[in-house]
Amino acid sequence: MNKMSVKDLKDLKGKKVLVRCDFNVPMKDGVITDENRITGALPTIKYLLDNGARVTLCSHMGKPHSIFSAEVKLNKKDKAKVEKGETTAEAIIEKAKKDEPKKLTLAPVAKRLNELLGGKVVFANDVIGPDATAKRDALKNGEAVLLENLRFHWEEEKRDEGFCKALAYDAEIYVNDAFGTAHRSHASTAAIVEYGIIKTAVCGFLIEKELTVMADTLENPKRPFVGILGGAKVADKLNAISNLLEKCDTLIIGGGMAYTFLKAKGYEIGTSLLDEEKIDYCKEMIEKAEKLGKELVLPVDTVVTSSFPDPIDAPIEVETVDSDKIPADKMGMDIGEKTRALYASKIANAKSVVWNGPMGVFENPILAKGTVAVAQALADVYGKCTTIIGGGDSAAAIQQLGFADKVTHISTGGGASLELFEGKVLPGIACLNEKR
Repeated sequence: MNKMSVKDLKDLKGKKVLVRCDFNVPMKDGVITDENRITGALPTIKYLLDNGARVTLCSHMGKPHSIFSAEVKLNKKDKAKVEKGETTAEAIIEKAKKDEPKKLTLAPVAKRLNELLGGKVVFANDVIGPDATAKRDALKNGEAVLLENLRFHWEEEKRDEGFCKALAYDAEIYVNDAFGTAHRSHASTAAIVEYGIIKTAVCGFLIEKELTVMADTLENPKRPFVGILGGAKVADKLNAISNLLEKCDTLIIGGGMAYTFLKAKGYEIGTSLLDEEKIDYCKEMIEKAEKLGKELVLPVDTVVTSSFPDPIDAPIEVETVDSDKIPADKMGMDIGEKTRALYASKIANAKSVVWNGPMGVFENPILAKGTVAVAQALADVYGKCTTIIGGGDSAAAIQQLGFADKVTHISTGGGASLELFEGKVLPGIACLNEKR
């Protein structure tokens, strides 16, 4: 993808730059528990500051109730409470108005950024209000301000043009470095450029890496090219399955979604997870693989148990059976030993691998062996094969399992990387300027 990056910008001294970051970091009691998204944004921010730009940073945090609009929407959990008569919508909203600005504020991120960047970052306690305006006006060359949570404004997700103009303020350059939200067509991710409010629009180093490594691998892979898809449901990855079948030489299926494929082959799958409406689709994909001469690899044996662990990491009794012999009262929870060896052998011969979705319930150590085996197989080919982890649960798994430094690239965006796997154009990237 031939998009301009911050490296293509000339003479940044004194230029006013708006940067869309992804600072949607996990928090507990007001403390950041994982700084990866913050440290991932540092190269772009440092580059702009070191070159004398006046930088405004913006990001969302979490999913606030729509408490700042006339159109209030409750999430599923709150709707259920209201339906059960446990509370009222009005009570939920009143509580959210008090709690969410405290829970979902970006103030802790600003504090940490300021520490990492040597005191060059201040925090604005609003997005387009008087504090943001005053602090943006006061910026000197090589200084930055982080605005409050964009999603405290309903206009962000609704692409409101007036909000886009206020957010842009006097910015001359727009930089998108939030790959995790590049699949969202919101005010700060796409509309601000699409409306022509800021005409110079480029990607930061984080998105540039995503495009260079992941997008280019999907378009021009070294072969053999192996795709690995896991996770719970076929429905979540319909387009990814079809698109990767056309691009890959071998497509490996694992996780809960594998059981719908096994059912499509005529196997009994006991009480395993099943997307009943997608059985015909799986049959079509099996036929498509045969027509294209591609290898579609399914589990040959399965780790089964009588019930889902509760809590999820609780000790459980398991056994391994062939995938066509799953007992009627058992559910598949992970790939078995023979399947682990089979999948590892496919990875061992590959020159390019993309992986999205775990092989089983990896949060439980007893059911994590399949996911560990795939991660180990990728680590074993490190340096000889381009290995890409497509964000989300598979990225979390490979980091938790200690293999993060043994893969080529871990994507910073689960939904965005999956849409790239699907062959979709991401709005937050499509709007950026092409290289001249």
